Amino acid sequence: MVSELRSRTGAGIMECKKALTETNGNIDEAIQKLREQGLKASELKGSRVADEGLIVSYIHPGSRVGTLVELNCETDFVARTEQFQELAKEIAMQVAAAKPKYVKSEDVPAEDLETEKSILKAQAEQEGKPAHIAERIVEGRISKFYSETCLLQQPYIRDTDQTIEILVKNAIAQLGENIVVKRFVLYVLGQ
Repeated sequence: MVSELRSRTGAGIMECKKALTETNGNIDEAIQKLREQGLKASELKGSRVADEGLIVSYIHPGSRVGTLVELNCETDFVARTEQFQELAKEIAMQVAAAKPKYVKSEDVPAEDLETEKSILKAQAEQEGKPAHIAERIVEGRISKFYSETCLLQQPYIRDTDQTIEILVKNAIAQLGENIVVKRFVLYVLGQ
C-alpha cells in the first residue's frame, strides 16, 4: 500500500506510511492528507528565493498563437526534472488558451482596477441595484475579472476544478522547492 500511495503522490516513504497509519489504510484519505500537508509546506516555501528555472515556448497548432513563459525554481536540478518541465509547458499552453494579461492580481495596475470597478458599479446601478448591494456585486465581478485576466487565478484548462495557482502549489509540494511564474509573453498573429 505504501508503494502504491508513493507512486500516486510522489511523497516520501515515511510520509506515505504515516498517512496510511493515520487514515487506517484508506488510500484516498491518505492522498487527501498528503495533499493538505503539501499545500501547507508550499506556503512555507513561498518566501524562498527562486532564481533558477526555465523559459519555455509554446506555439499553438496553426502557428497563429505563441507564448513564452519564465518559470523559476530554487535549483537547476529541479529545473531539469521532467515534472518541472511539464509544468512549464502546461502553463505556456494555459497562456495560449486563456490569454491572461497579468501573472497575479497584484500585477493589475491600480488605475486599470479602478476603471474596471467604476464600469462594474455603473452596470450594477443601471440594473437598479441599491448602493450597498451594488458594492457586493462589484466585489464578485472583480473576482471574475481577476479569474479572467490573471494567470494564477484562472481555472486550469485541463481541470477547471483547480486554478493555476493550485497547480503550482501542488508542484511545490511534490518537488520540495519554491516555484514562481515570473512572467509571460503572448503573441497573437496580427495583434
